[in-house]
Amino acid sequence: MTYGRIATDVARTPQTLRVIRFVWALLVFNTLGSLGASVLPIPRSVLQMLTMSSVGFAFVLALAVNPRFKFRPSAYLLLLTLLLVGSLASSVRLQSGWGALFRCARFGLFIGTLWLISPWMDNVLHFVKHHVRVLCALLASVAIGLVIAPGMALAEINDGRLFGVLWPLTATQVGQYAAIAIGLTILLWLNKLTTGRSVALICGPATVLLVLTHTRTATAGLVAGLAVAGLSMLLTNARARKVLAWAIAVAVAGVVLLGAFLQAWLLRGQDKENFTNLTGRAKVWDRLLDLPRTWYEQAFGTGLSNKSFDGLPIDNSWLAVYHEQGYMGVVIVVLFLLTLVVAAISRPPSPARACALFLISYCLLASYTEAGLGDASPYLLHLALASWLLATPSPDRDALVSVRAEHPSGVT
Repeated sequence: MTYGRIATDVARTPQTLRVIRFVWALLVFNTLGSLGASVLPIPRSVLQMLTMSSVGFAFVLALAVNPRFKFRPSAYLLLLTLLLVGSLASSVRLQSGWGALFRCARFGLFIGTLWLISPWMDNVLHFVKHHVRVLCALLASVAIGLVIAPGMALAEINDGRLFGVLWPLTATQVGQYAAIAIGLTILLWLNKLTTGRSVALICGPATVLLVLTHTRTATAGLVAGLAVAGLSMLLTNARARKVLAWAIAVAVAGVVLLGAFLQAWLLRGQDKENFTNLTGRAKVWDRLLDLPRTWYEQAFGTGLSNKSFDGLPIDNSWLAVYHEQGYMGVVIVVLFLLTLVVAAISRPPSPARACALFLISYCLLASYTEAGLGDASPYLLHLALASWLLATPSPDRDALVSVRAEHPSGVT
């Protein structure tokens, strides 16, 4: 992955940086779902309008701070742009209805906003902290909902799994946000970029929320991501070596002492058949793959949709991309993931590389049971952050000094 020098004449005032952080929060908000019960009497159509319009607002704000269209060259964003072009080619046939073109427009604004804020993504470790703050704000809303309406948040109709009820967030979304916040905070602490107080305030409550969601994908992604990131720091970080040794010891003891509890938590009351077919996902996947397709549908897909097939969620990024964007989309997704992996391997050990490896590993593992690599989603935001973490730092040291002065070492 190659990057050009960041433009040194873009505004870097504290006010501009606050706008960039707000734009990022809007992009995260845009990717929230709107399915589920809420304690607030807001119609689902209004919730959808709020999330969908936020990306337009984000684009306008980004354009206001970058009116001369200065970009930071990015292989990741270039490949996303190619994916958008392919999505348009598959959506113009309207096999998925007019909604496909609306989703393409949203995807275009999403990618355009990332291009517009790219000049400020230099030496972006400080932005990792902001990403954690945004995720913590979402987790705080889930925790408040759990306190004021525990019966709704842990409803039996949802198998007792924790859902967001202030804003309707699914258990998988809550689990994802908790896992990413936990993993990034731990990595910042291992590299002495945040305090133990921040770790306690963030990781403690987030772990409780993660356990209550019973989300196996998020838990596995957290463990795998931390393992990969930790191994990347073994030779250069003494704290990481000590923590990894203790983590292995605790994990072994936990399996021995809490094996029955862990097995019950993983099964979530499911029988063996339901567990092995991934809660029915495999049946949907088989039906999707068995669907007869024309050569055009195989090459370019049927257009952007709501990531469902015959009314059931696809819950697999690769099959969702194949269904909507065809082999063309699958190839582009492979290319941008491969680009990120190669860039991460080629970089010397550093805190930025460790955080990027965690995000890439998490998204790769989650892609098997969650959709999101082919359209505007939190996963593409995580990977965008990873791509900027792996970028060659700019020699614009004055900007870096001002950022460090504004952002203390703690996350909170």
